[in-house]
Amino acid sequence: MEALICIKPGTFEYKEIPAPVPTPGHAIIKIKRIGICGTDLHAYKGTQPFFTYPRILGHELAADLVSADGADNFWPGEPLTFIPYFNCGKCIACRNGKPNCCTDIKVCGVHIDGGMAEYLSVPAYSLVKSEGLGYDELALVEPLAIGAHGVWRANVQKDEFVLVIGAGPIGLGTMEFARIAGANVIALDINDQRLQFCKDRLKVQYIINASTEDVLARLNEITNGDMPTVVIDATGSQKAINSALQYLAHGGRFVLIGLQKEAFSFSHPEFHKRETTLMSSRNATREDFAHVIDSMKKGLVDPTTYITHREKFNGLKDVFESWLDPATGVIKAVVELD
Repeated sequence: MEALICIKPGTFEYKEIPAPVPTPGHAIIKIKRIGICGTDLHAYKGTQPFFTYPRILGHELAADLVSADGADNFWPGEPLTFIPYFNCGKCIACRNGKPNCCTDIKVCGVHIDGGMAEYLSVPAYSLVKSEGLGYDELALVEPLAIGAHGVWRANVQKDEFVLVIGAGPIGLGTMEFARIAGANVIALDINDQRLQFCKDRLKVQYIINASTEDVLARLNEITNGDMPTVVIDATGSQKAINSALQYLAHGGRFVLIGLQKEAFSFSHPEFHKRETTLMSSRNATREDFAHVIDSMKKGLVDPTTYITHREKFNGLKDVFESWLDPATGVIKAVVELD
């Protein structure tokens, strides 16, 4: 079968590799859609932690089931997606219901080869039913679940002001699920096009451009001087993370969904006087996937809103690098395999 392999940062190659064969406890799926996410882009640039090369990227997938051992409620030909964080089931995190941060986690397309190929073998326990959703929708369940998990971690409450920093796909999904939780959502970014997308397409109440506006003044105005009780970083930018504490209300929660390689730092007195709750949000759980699918089925989220670019699998190598350029206006790119 054909696969697209990231040989080293900045270099893709198509190669013929052996197709997966049935093994106990695993399913073979035929890839139909691949969503391109920030992890893939950062891996291509060489700025993503946890990566070794060569690597087959891709973990936002929609597929048809070919065969499965240990998934009796699925049948061949069934459309589906899967949870791409393969956990050990035995460590303290798994025992405590946190398989998303398993001590020996293997994230598909990160620690192990992913879905930029015709077929993929995955643990049968990771399969997720389509519930009637189409391939485009299924490919977007995983990235939306990342945002949903961050909102769950923050324990967002109705009528809270929630500031989401970063209007990329993960940030947009975070805004959606903060809205679904009943929050007053504020989007902060430096890209006017993406901020306008938040306002026009996602109906985010408040948008702020950090490069052209006084962020503190705008937040004071929006929150009547209280400041947001939840700040969620979806950028992975060291500068954004280090400066975000000043935007947080006293007694507030600061959640890091974005990830970068370096240490972050901020003033201990500023952190302490707020009695800040600081937490990370890693991956997502099956409950988050179920919440996303249910929200899609109810019409609370329209995942196709995010798709701005499409490409066939055999053309992906040629266009991938262009998607790194903000000028291309990519919100979410989807790769089609038919």
